[in-house]
Formats: sequence, C-alpha cells, structure tokens
Amino acid sequence: MKSENEKHLITTAVQTNEQLNLDDLAKNAGLSKYHFHRLFSGLTGIAVQRYMRLPRMKRASFQLAFRKWQSVTDIAFDTGYENAESFSRAFKREYGQTPSSFRKSPDWHTWHTLHATIKELSGQDMQAHILEHVEIIDFTEIQIAVFEHRGDPSLLKNSIAKFINWRRANKLPPKGHATFNILYDDPAITADSEYRFDLCCAVKRDLSDTEHNIVMKSIPTGKCAKIRHIGPDHLLDDKIRYLIGDWFTASNETLRDFPIFLERVSFFPEVPEHEMITDIYLPLE
Repeated sequence: MKSENEKHLITTAVQTNEQLNLDDLAKNAGLSKYHFHRLFSGLTGIAVQRYMRLPRMKRASFQLAFRKWQSVTDIAFDTGYENAESFSRAFKREYGQTPSSFRKSPDWHTWHTLHATIKELSGQDMQAHILEHVEIIDFTEIQIAVFEHRGDPSLLKNSIAKFINWRRANKLPPKGHATFNILYDDPAITADSEYRFDLCCAVKRDLSDTEHNIVMKSIPTGKCAKIRHIGPDHLLDDKIRYLIGDWFTASNETLRDFPIFLERVSFFPEVPEHEMITDIYLPLE
C-alpha cells in the first residue's frame, strides 16, 4: 500500500499549479513522467490530466452559475478551450449538462458527487495548516442585508446565485459592501430540512425586500476569536472545528450566544481556490 506521504506529494504537485504540464508536475514531485503518471493514477484512481481539468471545470461552473454577465464563449476561452463547442462537449461529459443548460438550471447534486473526488484527494492534515495564532478582537456592530437559506445544504448554491443577482441589481459590490455568512448549523449533524445559513452583505440603510426574500439583521458588537483561513471552502470545516474544539477547549473563554460567522475577504472564481481568504469569527463573552 502506498503511503499517505506519497499521496500528499503527488497531489500537492498538481494543486501547486494546475497550468503546468505533466513534465513539470513530475519534476516538482521528484519523479519521472512515467512513474508520476502511474503512481498518481494508482493512488487516486483518476488520471492526472482529468484531475488537472476538473478544477478548471469547477471554476467554469461557478462562472456560469454566478457570473451570468460572462458569455459562454468567454468562459470557454478562460477555461483554456479554443472555442465554445469543444468546451461545451467537455463540460457535458463531466456534468451531464451543456454550459447553457447548467447556467439555466444547475444540477448541483451531480456537481457535488463529481467534486467529492477532488475534495477527498485535496484533504490534508490540518495540523500542518492551522494558523497557530488566534486573534482576539472587538467586533463593531454592522448592519446586514440577508438572504436566508433554509433547507438542503446541497442547494445552497441556488441561494447564492439569487443573492448575487439581487446585490448586482442594487449596486452592492463586495468591494464596497463586505460579505458575511452566518453559520447556524453543522450540516454533518443537522437534518437537511433544518439546515440554516445566512448570506449577508454590509449595508448602511434598510434594504428589506420581501419580493426577493431579503431581510435586515445585524452582527452585534462584541469580543470574538478570529482566525484566517486561506484556501478552498471544503477545508473550512476543519478550521472551524479546530477553533471551536482544540483552541476553545484550551482557552479560558466563554462562548457568546451568537453563531460563528465568516467574512469573505476574497472570492472564487475571482481568485484561485487556494488563494481564497475567509476570516472566521467565534463570538465570546
């Protein structure tokens, strides 16, 4: 059986730069091209070329679903295809939908099943990545416009698309209106029908909008433990568990009656997933 160190070595070589060719990736891993390809496929059960292609397809799927102003042709070029037709064929092979069909009505269940492979392969020992320093800060109250997602967490992306469209219509870009999420429940232990997740942006006036399910709330003033996560969302849970588990247990702090919340500092697909920045806040007494 191959060691976890070998698996980490070759998957890290791919994650470091998905634009490199196979020769470069093999060199980064300290292996010949032949052995890199065979070892990668043997350890992961997936060809390295497909492993490299799937993150680009993931980015394209986000652009299709959440960046409706980008044309399919532009997304095809951005994904590395010479034309929309070849991109459409490749996209349909992966997701079972054409780009246009996915844009209109994304099948997120199929999407999640496909990307579970990448999520599993890119999972790493959090002890190597946890920021040792947890900052204690005084958070100042902020008014937020909120789209409340309620129900199946696998459909959260449908709510995200609606919220993005509402923000654009109301000229509330992330650069001028900070983006927050309020995490009420852990999807691992919460029934789908009971799951709650708030999509929020900072505003300075009442923007309640019953037609688009927007309500006004606030994140209150108070002490918080803050830790910065750099990387993809699927590693956020481990960082949150570290904060609420190991760190909090070892601290002398008391929890405040307000959920953990996130501030999205930089977003995918504007930046690569490994460069995403998310600040995690644990409210304290």
